[in-house]
Amino acid sequence: MNVIGSVAHTGQRLVSLYRRSGADLPFGDPLPSHGTEMEGWFWRLSDPANQRVVVALCSANRHPDGDWSTAAIALHPGGVVRSAAINQVSADRARFSVKAEAGPDLVDADGERLRMVLGDTEVDIKLTQECRWPKAFGGGGVFSSVPFLNQYWHPYRLGGTASGTVTCGDQRWDFTDATLYCERNWGAGFPLRWWWGQAHDFGESDVCVAFSGGLLELGPLRREVTGVVVRLGSRVLRITPPALVSCTLGDRSWRIDARTPRYHVTLDGRGDAVGPHVLPVPLPAERRNVDTDYEYLAGSLRCTVREWGRTIFDGTSQLAGLEIGSRPG
Repeated sequence: MNVIGSVAHTGQRLVSLYRRSGADLPFGDPLPSHGTEMEGWFWRLSDPANQRVVVALCSANRHPDGDWSTAAIALHPGGVVRSAAINQVSADRARFSVKAEAGPDLVDADGERLRMVLGDTEVDIKLTQECRWPKAFGGGGVFSSVPFLNQYWHPYRLGGTASGTVTCGDQRWDFTDATLYCERNWGAGFPLRWWWGQAHDFGESDVCVAFSGGLLELGPLRREVTGVVVRLGSRVLRITPPALVSCTLGDRSWRIDARTPRYHVTLDGRGDAVGPHVLPVPLPAERRNVDTDYEYLAGSLRCTVREWGRTIFDGTSQLAGLEIGSRPG
């Protein structure tokens, strides 16, 4: 190996070790596995014309007895949730590819396609148009490059389209250029408590909104933090600490207030009367899931964005995802 090749190989090893801590370099690619205790991927597809929402999620969880996967599909309307703990999973650390299969359950996902089969329910979609993440740091801002945090978050596909089919028993849904949102989370596992929301169906406006918060831990330090991302056409706003971001949770309500000297974003979410879907949360070290994630698939979310005090967007989505969760302990 020549000197240039040796230096490149050493650099790749250092980057791999750095990513193993959970952190990413500026302009890095957060989509492949970092090799942390839990690596999660999430897809949210909506069809406002038919008032349909599809949520799919999977993870690669490390364990001395063998890596395993948490997988789930949730559908609205209908209240359907299918979930599984799959004993075989592989997640590539060089490119985005995650595969899990055991018995009838299957996960096969990359940047262009998602196929997931859980019991009598199957999601098979091709991802087409996308809105790529444009910033140096990920969804957590500068915290995306801080090693050994308990949880990292990155909304990498802020809108886009997908086409394909979803089947559940005898029911079949066909999607053509439906709106798609995708995100990643990874780290030691889910925090003790968290809150989250996402919406992209604001009428004719090309807008995508996501927020995520929870108890952030670094050694003995603990602090509740929230981050907000808003895409307005080609412009992406990310407001995360040390900017001022607050979250107030109530009975089926989420209120987010995020400020910088230039922007002021307020989000008002409300869960629908149907009630939340209950989704699985992995406990990597215990090799099991717990049902402690409560997500409304079709709540309402009003988003107001002000720039230098002037309102530049004010709209409401009636197909918003709104979530609150916790883990034992």
